[in-house]
Amino acid sequence: MFGGESRPDPSDSGPNRPIPLLRPHHWGLGSARLRRSQAIHTYGRTVTSSGAPDEPADFRAAVESLHAARVRREIEVGPIRPPQRLAPYSYAVGAEVRPPDDADIVPTDSQGSAFGRLILLYDPAGQDAWNGTIRLVAYLQAEVEAALAMDPLLPEVAWSWLSDALGVPVGESATPEGSSSRVAVTALGGTVTSTTSVRYGDIAGPPRAHQLEVRASWTALSSQGLDGHLEAFCDVLASAAGLPPAGVTQLGTTT
Repeated sequence: MFGGESRPDPSDSGPNRPIPLLRPHHWGLGSARLRRSQAIHTYGRTVTSSGAPDEPADFRAAVESLHAARVRREIEVGPIRPPQRLAPYSYAVGAEVRPPDDADIVPTDSQGSAFGRLILLYDPAGQDAWNGTIRLVAYLQAEVEAALAMDPLLPEVAWSWLSDALGVPVGESATPEGSSSRVAVTALGGTVTSTTSVRYGDIAGPPRAHQLEVRASWTALSSQGLDGHLEAFCDVLASAAGLPPAGVTQLGTTT
């Protein structure tokens, strides 16, 4: 749980209920109305989602722009339940790095090597801490090797992945004026945490595991072009998972 996020009610679904996600090459295709109805049906009750008659046009435009995102095929993305108490309107997507031959679903409590959530919050009145009306809240977790987890520079490197993806100079909190970045943000802030888990007794999993967690939020300067924010988030997820740069083939070992 992060940023005051509320978890689904136990009566709605079990902790391991699979959430259908869209393949990346289908994200941004097909009927927006169908995508919205699928997101609502997944949870068995109405949740905050684009398309309701009383939703502001800026919020609907923001959600639709998210659906235009294009991400690499190794990453699964799709709508998930958004938190209900952080803003008057909210929407959320989940993302997970998957091998190409994995199943077409992502569990609610994923145990994959790298996964995360990007939450869109909209408050027509704005909030002082946001310095705007549209706030994006990101969380990602990735398993890392022991040597990397013990590197004292890991937090700085992980934060640089995010700041670079958003076009924000390291040490700053906003995209510079006149920047050629694909997105424009302000009030960027967050934390990077490296943890080690040691398992004892009769419990499944490796004896020792290392995780990297990034929690961040920033304000979008426009309700348009949020596809770039989701693409930037997925770029950070790919870096945390150790994927090669997009378009680069990773060579296997030879025997």
